[in-house]
Amino acid sequence: MYLLPAIDILGGKAVRLAKGDYAQVTVYHDDPAAQAQAFEEQGATWLHVVDLDGARSGIPENIEIIERIMRKTLLKVEVGGGVRSLDTVARLADAGVSRMVLGTALVTDRSFAEAAIEGFGRLLAAGIDAKGGEVAIAGWCEGSGVRAEELAREVASWGIRHLIYTDIARDGMQTGIDPQAYVRMAVAFGHPVIASGGVAGLEDIENLGCVAASIEGVIAGRAVYEGALAVCEGVAACEAATRRAEAAAVAADPCGLGVSPT
Repeated sequence: MYLLPAIDILGGKAVRLAKGDYAQVTVYHDDPAAQAQAFEEQGATWLHVVDLDGARSGIPENIEIIERIMRKTLLKVEVGGGVRSLDTVARLADAGVSRMVLGTALVTDRSFAEAAIEGFGRLLAAGIDAKGGEVAIAGWCEGSGVRAEELAREVASWGIRHLIYTDIARDGMQTGIDPQAYVRMAVAFGHPVIASGGVAGLEDIENLGCVAASIEGVIAGRAVYEGALAVCEGVAACEAATRRAEAAAVAADPCGLGVSPT
């Protein structure tokens, strides 16, 4: 497990939305690149960036800001929002991002998604954002009629090996998380998932740590900005959970044979 502090960019600023509602915006920093530097200084090694303008319009509108983040930090950067053309994928790859998140295009433009996977597969992740179990698209403004677990199984069959799952009803609300929701998604996907939505503090990361075998990373936004979770504490909790999960795996299969001792 690893922590990914989140920077959502809207109108050139670092913001958070409540439940994905563009009418409920809180601005946390006027300069997203400076915010990224602060997260790096606090111990983060990963950063989750969402171009909210691009997510809504379908056209990336904040790539220059993302490029500035890449120049000013050594963070591994995961980017989503408006990644719906091969030109966008290529430009982000050239900027040096570590991962690009395909969301809406997974549902609305399968030919693009397949072409992106063919050309940039190792840099891609699926972004599945769900409300009531249904995948939401177009910056969470529309329903898709597709069930989240169904889409998880499908993208895994395409060869995607990273998945960010967001519980929209909890996102930006600091209401806490449901660890079993991510376990269910990991089972459907066949690989650990990145948990997003509702992290209220250290306790939520510790709760996810109890199911660490199903969790690749944890995205935290409002809790970090409002002081409920210190980045350094979140990073340490993720690292501790990883060590516990690895120790448990060794104890269950000390010879590395893929079977538990009898």
